[in-house]
Amino acid sequence: MEIQMTKQLSKQALPLGYAPLLDFFQTEKAIKLVKDTFERKLAEKLCLLRVSAPRFLMVGKGLQDDLAGTQIPVSFITKFSDQPVEVVHSLAKWKRYALGKYSFKHGTGLYTDMDAIRKDEDISPIHSIYVDQWDWERVIGKEERTIKFLKQIVKKIYAAILETEASVEKEFPELKPRLPKDITFVHSEELEEKYPGLTPKQREDAITKEYGAVFIIGIGYPLRSGKPHDLRAADYDDWSTSTIEETGKETFGLDGDILVWHPERKKALELSSMGIRVDKKALLKQLEVMGLEERKELEFHKGVLEDKIPLSIGGGIGQSRLCMVLLQKAHIAEVQSSVWPKEVHQEFASKGVALL
Repeated sequence: MEIQMTKQLSKQALPLGYAPLLDFFQTEKAIKLVKDTFERKLAEKLCLLRVSAPRFLMVGKGLQDDLAGTQIPVSFITKFSDQPVEVVHSLAKWKRYALGKYSFKHGTGLYTDMDAIRKDEDISPIHSIYVDQWDWERVIGKEERTIKFLKQIVKKIYAAILETEASVEKEFPELKPRLPKDITFVHSEELEEKYPGLTPKQREDAITKEYGAVFIIGIGYPLRSGKPHDLRAADYDDWSTSTIEETGKETFGLDGDILVWHPERKKALELSSMGIRVDKKALLKQLEVMGLEERKELEFHKGVLEDKIPLSIGGGIGQSRLCMVLLQKAHIAEVQSSVWPKEVHQEFASKGVALL
């Protein structure tokens, strides 16, 4: 499908000399292999049950994901209610609500296929107005609200990625494994100290190029420069809780991002945004910091403040982005069917690259 865009486009060019290793038919088979394999392994490692989840939510309950507060959701009115319905941006808060509603036990959780429309997205080789990810959430105890536990979960997710990569190579030998055996952990404050002259995105590129796969801890809390590494919503990830590291240094944040080096683009690629979710104290603090204290009256937020919704850890893992990495693709349009401006269609056609 084609769509005309009036705004100036982000860079869409495929890398010079790029040629995909899999053709259209192989790619479609490989996409299914990646998705089937990874979600099975993720469920096994984190003790998750696949559940059905909504594509849209009724406005007013506080379950919609506001992302960084800059995108307006697609909404509509139904015949049976005057209350607007919004297409989800993600299921960050719905998942935690569902853990409580269905009485999931400690150490267990859920995952689901999440499809979203983000009409305000700036499209690029890694961004589309269509978003597909595995949204997952797991019940935890108060004693597990630590950096140590966060790292344990990240390592399990990364292990599932490595095992999926091995399955892909077995089926498609031309796709040689490229990810490192271990993921490296670094705090956003360390990155700012290490690369003071770089922007946050440039820091991500530099550290990920060096290590191949990294988890950046602490996304959302202002750094020494006065600015956060990146924006985070106020009401799901806990980015304000302080912790004392083994070195005795105080840091902030129980959340982070998984990034891997993407050779085709020569840049870091974020695969997952995740974290330990807010407890009562963190929610109150983060709503105050972001000037959103009126949300305390919403159903979801009341549930957290009144301890009616369980403590949890969760995140989203990009399905198409994981396919890009493991199938060694340069553009998200090679692994995901969406709508693109005519210039993208023309470039893909001129270079003989299949656009889904």
